[in-house]
Amino acid sequence: MSRCVMDASSALAWCFPDEQGASPPPAFAVVVPALWALEVANGLLAAERRGRITSATATALIPALADGLAVEIDTEADVFRSVLPLAREYGLSVYDATYLELALRRFLPLLTVDQRLQQAASAAGVDVHPTLRP
Repeated sequence: MSRCVMDASSALAWCFPDEQGASPPPAFAVVVPALWALEVANGLLAAERRGRITSATATALIPALADGLAVEIDTEADVFRSVLPLAREYGLSVYDATYLELALRRFLPLLTVDQRLQQAASAAGVDVHPTLRP
């Protein structure tokens, strides 16, 4: 089973076909920081509020994401010693730097459609993928 760090932008892209397209392939394991679920939920709520999806659709998307992925939640990040310096160095939000820190610490590729995070990860030596490939 392939493994990577996945940010919320990638998960949300699967929810909106006009953004990125296909749903995640089966049996793909992702490692995410604890904030991932909050960011995904916030993205779904924002889409509801903009009229992009209904609340029923948002509710249905949550198990669809969970069924397509083996998600491991990592809670080991040291925000003040590791994440904050990365955010400063690469001009990222602390939230985005959390994904970068996790990829660096676990020696895993990063799955993101966020261009600023892609650039920062590449500069930090992390293998970056905009989409999952089975």
